[in-house]
Amino acid sequence: MPKKTAYAGYPSAVMYKGPAKKGPVQHLLWGDWLQVNRERRDGWCQAHSRGEDGWLRKESIQPDRLLEVVFVDIGQGDGCLVVTPQDRHIVIDAGEGDNMYRFLRWRYGGFRKKRTFEAAVISHPDQDHYGGFASLFGDENVTFNVVYHNGIVERTGRNSLGQRSKSGRASYLTHLVASRDELKDFLGVPSRWKGKKYPTMLHGALASGRVVDCLMLSLADGFVPGYGPEGDLSMQLLGPVTEPDGRGAPRLRWLGNVGKTKNGHSIVLRLQYRDVSVLLGGDLNIPAENLLLGYHTGMAMPPKTAEQERLVIEAARPIFEVDIAKACHHGSADFSDVYLRATNPIATVISSGDDEPHAHPRADALGAIGRWSRGGRPLIFSTELARSAKESINHPYVLRHDLREAQKQIEQAATPAAKKRAQKRFDKLLGRIDRSIAVYGAINVRTDGHSVVIAQKLERPRSKAKKWDIYQLEPMGNGPLRYVSKY
Repeated sequence: MPKKTAYAGYPSAVMYKGPAKKGPVQHLLWGDWLQVNRERRDGWCQAHSRGEDGWLRKESIQPDRLLEVVFVDIGQGDGCLVVTPQDRHIVIDAGEGDNMYRFLRWRYGGFRKKRTFEAAVISHPDQDHYGGFASLFGDENVTFNVVYHNGIVERTGRNSLGQRSKSGRASYLTHLVASRDELKDFLGVPSRWKGKKYPTMLHGALASGRVVDCLMLSLADGFVPGYGPEGDLSMQLLGPVTEPDGRGAPRLRWLGNVGKTKNGHSIVLRLQYRDVSVLLGGDLNIPAENLLLGYHTGMAMPPKTAEQERLVIEAARPIFEVDIAKACHHGSADFSDVYLRATNPIATVISSGDDEPHAHPRADALGAIGRWSRGGRPLIFSTELARSAKESINHPYVLRHDLREAQKQIEQAATPAAKKRAQKRFDKLLGRIDRSIAVYGAINVRTDGHSVVIAQKLERPRSKAKKWDIYQLEPMGNGPLRYVSKY
């Protein structure tokens, strides 16, 4: 039979050395890519996946690709990769350092071949969300069809987010950058932005020619282009809320200071794949959550009585309630209980770092997330807890020494061949770090639009047949999803 592409079945599949379960060689997560080379009449299939060749039962294989959302351990900050059932790839935030770049290098074969991503989404211009894109935009083999952002571009001078105007009691940012042409016009005067990291990065991305377009997204757009409500997979925009001036020009409300304003106007995405929903809310804070809830419900925020609170939550849930939510602002204490109750998820993913001054996730945030999530055993995942460098890199000091020596050999190579050998060794060593981030620090969400698997790789698996810690969400008849506990 000719070779064919397939995917590991629900909730996971074990690959063996030979038919009849002769020694496990690989534990595959639901949706993992497979190349099926041979099928036998007894139901065993010979296949290749995750660098291994082995045998699986035919019922452990499925023909259809899933929706995949990978929350990457990028340290302090946010970063996730979305892979659609149509094999389109979108990076939503990329952290501050190069963790996202290293994860994607591991995922896409070191970018040895050209890779085009459908989109980069920068939820807002805070460095722990956009900084990691600099490495991606700088790689000659990486292209993005479009960069989406919230319209705020930092600049020099006293008004670092742009000019403001007052209307009644509210103040608004008025100089938003909505299109590629507007961004080019802004960047065309370097004195406006010189020394600011965010516009410097965008300038380099456009100048490289590897970023094709750049557009602002807001609630006014309704949906991310190409992901409207008519398809199986939609990406609805719930924020930021733009409030047009008298001439119809978009404005963003000033939320008290620079930090709260640029964080609070994060791009808020609601992904809906068939019956399963995911909410990505950037770094929303209390003023922003009140603004969002007030706009979407038409009610005064914050509510002043318990009855008003109940009515707001009741009105907001058809819009904000989801199955899986990314915790806003890395588990910060700057959250609204009303907003949490409106989202009412089964599972929450917190993206936070080990080396940071904020003590994220905060104890009260963890308590509130558990209290206001649905089900008897709500799930809380943390990229910070999913990986420990000590266990995933057994001898970090040795690795650091070897990297320095390999770099020295590259610099001192006497011939092109010697330099090539030294570079190959350096790349192999670097791959160990890439793999550490990719394998052990990621929270993997996979769904066919009906059931969900949320999984993280075990750092010290007991056997090759159990490498994943897996949580399953399944529908209750025709009703909502529920967590299916092993116990």
